[in-house]
Amino acid sequence: MSSPVSSPSSELSAPPTPPPTTRRVAVVTGASSGIGAATAERLAADGFDVVLAARRIDRLTALAERIGGRAVQLDVTDQASVDALVAGLDRVDVLVNNAGGAFDANPVAEADLGSWARTYDVNVLGTVRVTRALLPALRASGAGVLLFVGSTAGLVSYEGGASYTAAKHGVHTLAETLRLELVHEPVRVVEIAPGMVKTEEFTLNRTGSQELTDAVYRGVREPLVATDVADCIAWAVTRPAHVNIDLMVVRPRAQAAQHKVARDDV
Repeated sequence: MSSPVSSPSSELSAPPTPPPTTRRVAVVTGASSGIGAATAERLAADGFDVVLAARRIDRLTALAERIGGRAVQLDVTDQASVDALVAGLDRVDVLVNNAGGAFDANPVAEADLGSWARTYDVNVLGTVRVTRALLPALRASGAGVLLFVGSTAGLVSYEGGASYTAAKHGVHTLAETLRLELVHEPVRVVEIAPGMVKTEEFTLNRTGSQELTDAVYRGVREPLVATDVADCIAWAVTRPAHVNIDLMVVRPRAQAAQHKVARDDV
């Protein structure tokens, strides 16, 4: 009996469709520099499918290509921009609310209300916009993690730059409130509150002066860097689903409190 001959149609049939990815999806806002960029890189190395979101798409694209992530332009102060981010996502397991910043160091008596409004819009309202938009996807994941990058400025007030301390206190209470509201749902609410972190832009944006920026870190032996905070974030979001890290305060060894910093030769 002659051997069967494959039909042309079977030989030319399309390969089977690969199964959908089972990797967890992490969205990181403010991912174009500093803690956000370091976090995106770390989560990608840990096996996450990372969505990098920020305003500066050129920087995002370069980093996304390097780590195998996806770059999405996002302005957290613009609801239409937030809606566009959500429309492009099929799944979200982790949201790292990192976008924020400080834009002045004025005492309250010399408050720049425009700076106050900008600081509140970026740090608080922007965080609320993104959280509200992605919360349904986090719920649907069955084990979502909603992480806020806060600050020790949200726990202890200090003179100078009250616009930032007020905003970060807002982020802190936002995390606390959501933890209460979501306790019966499969979403963990985590806050990471760093102290002194030396990044390329944060303090420069706040002071507007490289000289003043350098003075903040002068004599401080080994301040935290972005990768230190990214390490804390990665650890928190990879705990078992029943383990919640409510609040992690992380400072360099040289900083015992907001006003207590060891400085060499100063």
